[in-house]
Amino acid sequence: MKFSPKYIASLLVVVIFISMLPAHVFAINVPTISFGVTEAETPQQVSTALQILFLLTILSIAPAILLMTTCFTRIVIVLGFVRQAMGTQNMPPTQVIIGLSLFLSFFVMSPVFNSINDTALQPYLDEKISQQEALTLALKPMRDFMFSHVEEDELMLLAEITLENDPGDQEDIPTMTLIPAFMLSEMKKAFQMGFMIYLPFLVIDMIVASILMSMGMMMLPPVIISLPFKLLLFVLVDGWGLVVGSLLKSFG
Repeated sequence: MKFSPKYIASLLVVVIFISMLPAHVFAINVPTISFGVTEAETPQQVSTALQILFLLTILSIAPAILLMTTCFTRIVIVLGFVRQAMGTQNMPPTQVIIGLSLFLSFFVMSPVFNSINDTALQPYLDEKISQQEALTLALKPMRDFMFSHVEEDELMLLAEITLENDPGDQEDIPTMTLIPAFMLSEMKKAFQMGFMIYLPFLVIDMIVASILMSMGMMMLPPVIISLPFKLLLFVLVDGWGLVVGSLLKSFG
């Protein structure tokens, strides 16, 4: 393809004209985000900043609150015992066990969360109560749940260590004493359930080991032979349904 001299001259004029334009003509406005600390001019600005700081703090310690004050501890320990008793190593994966434990915890704790939403969160969002009143009202359903599942022995043990006088009722026990007592009780109950889960699988391992020894196959690991039988037994009796149902009923 050939271009005429007149066409080439016109093209050069356009290029020179464009190159002579200032740079701001081709600039593209890109938005930026800036963070800073300025002096508050009204009390409302101070209150908003404190609310944001409080919210960020709650979000950072939310996993610890979930572990300490809900049924998550018992559920995840029992499901871990199930996996170890079957001898399936990492099946189901840890992410699956934790995810199932979280959803079961939300299911069990839904009445408590609904009570907190109705009595504390919604009135606070509607500006009917103060932040301190909302925290006090939100703490009461959690304390009632923990008191309904804490063991007296663990509660008295922590009360003797942390309190100077014997508590007369539940109101005399602070939350910082109730939480570790509740966690100890949850771990105790989880290990009791784990022991009951281990028994049938232990019987299968013993039977398989005795059969292998009687056949002179002492070098063959019994776990390799017993694992299919344990999986078959677990599937036939609907093991996951029994375990999950027992866990949910234990919080009834």
